Amino acid sequence: MNEQHLDERTRIRAAMDRLLAGQPTSSNGSLTVVALAAEAGVHRMALQKRHADLKEEFYARVRAETHQTPEVERRLRKEVVRLKEALKDSRAAEATSRHRAEQMALAAAVLLLQNPDGQDQLVTDNVIPLRPSGD
Repeated sequence: MNEQHLDERTRIRAAMDRLLAGQPTSSNGSLTVVALAAEAGVHRMALQKRHADLKEEFYARVRAETHQTPEVERRLRKEVVRLKEALKDSRAAEATSRHRAEQMALAAAVLLLQNPDGQDQLVTDNVIPLRPSGD
């Protein structure tokens, strides 16, 4: 690790301490990676790429010291719940469609059994043929 990275890590750890103590100097004080990066004076991507371990350490400390779930985790959990509900609805719609298709296939089979040659002989008063008969 080079000198710049060591300096960043030192600033990030100091920023963690300030944020968790509720004494921010350069950020809005929220317990997020964005606030941590602003507080430490580093680019947010530095926390995502070079110092991902410090980002995870920060979130672990947020959980342990404040007994809060980090905002990112809360948003993701909410999204998981929403997606599970959407999946459940989608599966229910698929089951309904599958049931309708089976009913239509059975109805078509019954009609074919009643009229095996495919002629329009069973037209009743309440049924309108799709194609006019060749009379």
